Amino acid sequence: MAGKAIRIGGASGYWGESAMATPQLLASGPLDYLVYDYLAEITMSILARQKAKDPSAGYATDFITTVLKPNLAMIANTGVKLISNAGGLNPNACAEAARALIAAAGLDLKVAVVTGDDIVDRAAAIADAGATEMFTGAAFPDPDKIASINVYLGAFPIARALQMGADIVITGRCVDSAVTLGACIHEFGWGDDEYDLLASGSLAGHIIECGPQATGGNFTDWRLAGDIANIGYPIATVNSDGSFSITKPEGSSGVVSIGTISEQMVYEIGDPQSYELPDVICDFSDVEIVQRNKNCVGVSPARGRAPTQTYKTCATFADGFRTGATVSFYGFEAAARGRAFADAAFARARQMLRFLNAGDFTETDVEVIGAEDQFGAFAQETDNAPPREAVVKIAAKHPSPLEGGILLREIAGLGLASAPGLSGFQAGRSKPTPVMRLFSFLTEKDAISIAIDCDGALEDFTPQATQNAGDTETASAPLRPPAPSPPDTTQAMISIPLVNLAWARSGDKGDKANIGVIARRAEYLPYIWRSLSEKVVAARFAHFIANGGEEKVRRFLLPGAHAINFLIDDVLGGGGVASLRNDPQGKGYGQLLLHQPIEIPAAIYQEPERTL
Repeated sequence: MAGKAIRIGGASGYWGESAMATPQLLASGPLDYLVYDYLAEITMSILARQKAKDPSAGYATDFITTVLKPNLAMIANTGVKLISNAGGLNPNACAEAARALIAAAGLDLKVAVVTGDDIVDRAAAIADAGATEMFTGAAFPDPDKIASINVYLGAFPIARALQMGADIVITGRCVDSAVTLGACIHEFGWGDDEYDLLASGSLAGHIIECGPQATGGNFTDWRLAGDIANIGYPIATVNSDGSFSITKPEGSSGVVSIGTISEQMVYEIGDPQSYELPDVICDFSDVEIVQRNKNCVGVSPARGRAPTQTYKTCATFADGFRTGATVSFYGFEAAARGRAFADAAFARARQMLRFLNAGDFTETDVEVIGAEDQFGAFAQETDNAPPREAVVKIAAKHPSPLEGGILLREIAGLGLASAPGLSGFQAGRSKPTPVMRLFSFLTEKDAISIAIDCDGALEDFTPQATQNAGDTETASAPLRPPAPSPPDTTQAMISIPLVNLAWARSGDKGDKANIGVIARRAEYLPYIWRSLSEKVVAARFAHFIANGGEEKVRRFLLPGAHAINFLIDDVLGGGGVASLRNDPQGKGYGQLLLHQPIEIPAAIYQEPERTL
């Protein structure tokens, strides 16, 4: 298939994504595929609760209501194929809803479903086998508390579904990039042992899997995105050799630049040389990103190695309840009054818990937004200039929703006893919600049975990669790139905040956070590397890191993109819906790090253009 290229639009990055993506991309010109990523660890826990209440629920209904229903005729007319993991915990129900819409519209579109990822019925057997958490070594939770267990499937079943004639492919849990890689495998005929190509297609999927995060969303230089109400969604033109370019629809706002694409490449990855997926282990360290034209960026192929013999598997399980509320204060000593209010709320709630002979809260958290609590020891609030407005977030966990709700009642009951300036908008009193924790472990690939149903044509599917998987721990360890040469510090040096020298993007995986830092100019990288040690980064996030410091931070170099990726363990308070933090997914951690001062020669520094 040499010389062939396909165009793929990234139309969804999460469940709840804007409905504007599909019609915008359909109107942008010929596309071969539209891909939709709906699932995250948090999403799986929400879908599990929905399915427990209603056996017909448990999938991303947006795919039916905001994608297919209003756009089905245009989808059929253009011939574009759709691939989505909207199936969540109930892919067959999602597919039946899609087929009903197609039949009602009198259209001839085939829907295929990929199943096999859901192994919740094996919870007891997994516990008996002694499965342990892949990051902490913890024992498997009580099977009676398990809400979901899903393996992360790969792209080859999707490619097979397309080969069977599917126009719409719906999966359960698969890795986010698989919806794009599956299209590439089908169109280009890539083999399961062509690891560089598989890694490159996976990178293309990784870039567009979060929709407009590749086109100016969450970008460090956010003003360059312009009118985000009309932001363009990404389009990847993937070539048969694995190289690709990223653009966006003409007339849309947003920006496609080296900065936006680099930020997305380092988003939510750990070791950039060992980004493990079911079909391949990717190495992004030497990938080069170049500006070809305005809002058109080219990305060179990645490298790949044989995958492991296991699937990453994630279980969610119930672990008590969390509760809390936010209130605001304004005027003199706003932050101090807010903290005093939180102290009083907990004192009253604990007094009532003792009266009821109930146990204490298992965890509490208070954050004053506006007083720079997120910055820890690097907060710049002073007694001479305290904030005059502050939002106080008060939260706690308790095994019982009834006892946990006492905190909410006491927060409300303090209204007439508090310091002055208490205010806030509340649409009714909140309620305790279940804490769903994530438990990640490994499952042997040959223990998983994958099936494809293409409008009644049934097929069992065994990825050839399962048979060809290698022992990556012993045979395929990556060769680390050398650290940047020690920079010249004999020149006149100036101290510059990192934001003027680099872009940054951060995200989460469970209780880990990553922060990718990309030098705006290649000559800045040695100075950034010199200044941003593991020790420095650990100090910046010491108030968030649990039970540790520098040893919880790992630093990786991506010389191709002039970038560094930091992975921080145990930093999100449990992460996702298990955390009490204001930012339980570390999405703003890059912004905290961008305040770090960097020593750089005055002679090489250029003021960046960060506005239109």
